[in-house]
Amino acid sequence: MGESGVENSESLPRLRLDELLDELQVRINAVRGTRDRVHSLLEAVLSVGRELDLSQVLQRIVESAVLLVDAEYGALGVIDEEQAERLSQFLPVGMTEEQIAAIGPLPSGHGILGELIRHPEPLRLEEISDHPASYGFPANHPPMHSFLGVPIRVRDEVFGNIYLTEKRGGQKFDGEDETVLSTLAVAAGVAIENARLYEESRLRQRWLEANSAITSGLLSGIDGDRVLELIVDHARGILNADLGALAVPVDGSADLQVALATGTDAESHRGLVLPREGSFVGAAILAEETITSAEVAKDPRVTAGPPRWAGLGPAIAVPMVTGGGVRGVLLLARVEGAAAFTQAEAAPLLGFAGQAAVAMELAERRRDAEQIALFEDRDRIARDLHDLAIQRLFATGMTLQSTLRFVDRPEGTERLLRAVDDLDETIKIIRSTIFGLRTHDAGPAVQGLRVRTARAIEEAAPALGFTASLRMEGLVDTDVPGNVRDHVVAVLGEALANVGRHAQASSADVSLVVRSGELTLTVADNGVGIPDGGRRSGLRNLAERAQLLGGELTIDAPSGSGTRLVWRVPLPVG
Repeated sequence: MGESGVENSESLPRLRLDELLDELQVRINAVRGTRDRVHSLLEAVLSVGRELDLSQVLQRIVESAVLLVDAEYGALGVIDEEQAERLSQFLPVGMTEEQIAAIGPLPSGHGILGELIRHPEPLRLEEISDHPASYGFPANHPPMHSFLGVPIRVRDEVFGNIYLTEKRGGQKFDGEDETVLSTLAVAAGVAIENARLYEESRLRQRWLEANSAITSGLLSGIDGDRVLELIVDHARGILNADLGALAVPVDGSADLQVALATGTDAESHRGLVLPREGSFVGAAILAEETITSAEVAKDPRVTAGPPRWAGLGPAIAVPMVTGGGVRGVLLLARVEGAAAFTQAEAAPLLGFAGQAAVAMELAERRRDAEQIALFEDRDRIARDLHDLAIQRLFATGMTLQSTLRFVDRPEGTERLLRAVDDLDETIKIIRSTIFGLRTHDAGPAVQGLRVRTARAIEEAAPALGFTASLRMEGLVDTDVPGNVRDHVVAVLGEALANVGRHAQASSADVSLVVRSGELTLTVADNGVGIPDGGRRSGLRNLAERAQLLGGELTIDAPSGSGTRLVWRVPLPVG
């Protein structure tokens, strides 16, 4: 009895000691686990805070969240700035691209996801289907039961939410998981704000560089059309737009014309004349502020013009206004399904459009100043020709006529008379030139044929790759009536276009001769000639124009190479 009692008294402390050791080991493991989890949380916070690109920050946040709480699936939803009840972005983690594609459109903020948007507080569920806001998953969606969601706040604004489902091992999310995820969400809010500030700073820098490029272009003397191209190209590039267009007011009308369009389906927009009522660009002028649309193809403000928005989604239009009024409207659009234009993107666009409008006004004033200088120079040349050259030629002719009586031989008399006739013809040509110089560029109807011919050659230079030489002879401006002038300019343009498209030429010569009641336009190149069986529709048009005026068109290959086109028509007498 005594020995047995001793054994029991010794075993009882040993049992209690084992229990204490086991409990101590459990607590040590718990502390170690907590320490490891805190360490992982700190690593996640540092990892998220390292990034400055917003898209990378968001991806890091959701990936870190999944690892921290050992969830199988995770996602980050960004709340739409315009429609606070919807998600503008949804970044899933844990599913393959094939699984995501099989599910279909990404969530937009309904069901449990919408519950967290409406009530931005942590939400933890053991079974998703038990919540009143749950209405099931779409087809091909993996099964999900447990759920943990927390909001991400940037200052006082709810930026979005982190969603986690299916804790590994079939366990449920606990309070510690919620605390860890809420801590990560606070760090995520700071990282998102930093990324936003960095993005705004970078955008501001790019807008400043764009304004600088436009100003530099103006100072270097580029023309107005190039200024418009710079405006649209910079805006498209900075805001990652797929379509860029610039509409300007039509003189003497309330309509707008799309003067420039680049990018996706630009041909459907370029050159369109649109009313202010019923068009997206017109709506921007009427609103006198920046307007946006999530789906421009379905925008109720777009009711006029041919269908042209297929395949395009988000759009933004901003009026370009100066003290002198509206200079135009800058339009940008992205393809269907792309992210909508945000307030952060739209805000600097208004300032850029104002600067661009000033640039357009400066370009127009400079062009007017150059035009005035050109007219003044033409008037000076015309005055000098009239007051000096014509008077001298006239005096020379009078001298030659008075010399006739001192010439005894008939041959000498004939030569003197021929010289006098040549001087008279030269005086007529100079008078015609003076008339052309004094005809200011108010439009094709009043421009001389000399000016229009020279301009047609200049306009063809980009397509040719060189500038054709030009020779003019005779009373081109005074003896050619208006209807013939229009045909001449059209024929010259078509002939040079044919050289650019087919001839593979390195040079071309143009001559326009008015002599003895006939006009002859010749275009010769050093290209490959017209191949047998080549298309002749353009040449047929030129021949029909000649026949309409009682003339003819001939084509040959001088010296066996190149092509020479001769378009000849009679001129009315009197």
